[in-house]
Amino acid sequence: MISPEGQAYYERIHSTPSFGANGFDLDGLRTGMATRRPPGDPQVQCVPAEVGDVTGEWVLAPGADADVRLLYLHGGGFVSGSGAFYLAMAAHLSRAGGCSVLLPDYRLAPEDPFPAALEDCVAAHEWVRANGSDGPRVARATFIAGDSAGGGLALSTLLALRDRGLPLPQAAIAISPFANMTLSGESIRSEGEADPIMHPRCLPDFVTRYLGETDPRDPLASPVFADYRGLPPLLVQVGEHEIIRDDSVRVAERAREAGVEVTLEIWEGMFHVFQSHEPLLPEAQEAVAHIGALIRREAF
Repeated sequence: MISPEGQAYYERIHSTPSFGANGFDLDGLRTGMATRRPPGDPQVQCVPAEVGDVTGEWVLAPGADADVRLLYLHGGGFVSGSGAFYLAMAAHLSRAGGCSVLLPDYRLAPEDPFPAALEDCVAAHEWVRANGSDGPRVARATFIAGDSAGGGLALSTLLALRDRGLPLPQAAIAISPFANMTLSGESIRSEGEADPIMHPRCLPDFVTRYLGETDPRDPLASPVFADYRGLPPLLVQVGEHEIIRDDSVRVAERAREAGVEVTLEIWEGMFHVFQSHEPLLPEAQEAVAHIGALIRREAF
């Protein structure tokens, strides 16, 4: 059951138009998601990083193990977003999982369409395996997570690592993954008026800018069509009121069919990437705790 705080927050944000309801404002989206949102705890460390040709930032809560590393891929529809926007969320994840968190600023479309972001994310995981916040040192454990477009990229990165014979992380977390570029999920229609974050009209704009000439059924662009054999444990979290909710459901089904250990959590009354909203709702606190528990189980 949704908490009173969660219900009140949902009603408040649902009272304003969702993104895309009044047109696709790419400049506005980019400006908003470039905002730096620092952790509320001044003891959290934020350390700049150079991840090959990509800039990034490490986030470490007090007591975090620099050798247990979470690669977190930001959302933004493949066309916007930044690590700076996710510093506070990364701090929560670092505290919950006892890990360091790297936020890379992978390349964005349409300037750099698919597969540029994916290649940056694959390279970032290879870099994270060999480098920590305090310099070069082999990781004891790595994890990949992401939300929305970053959730889709987290899944695509897993698939690419496996296909290329590269080491896989201990586990992965996909939060509200945007994982189906064919836009065929029924939730796009059923939740169109209920989703307070994204309007269905915005989705084709994301897809066309991201894919260019790529087939939308390419499993590395749309992981709902992928073969998940041989992948590590997967946690998928999604809100009930999301137009792309069915992407999470279909990913979990595909992964289970392939024998992967999968946990699918559909959070009642929640919305797109509710885990990132500050201050944390009770549901977000519990969801972050679940992510932390998975990291601790697999790493410690």
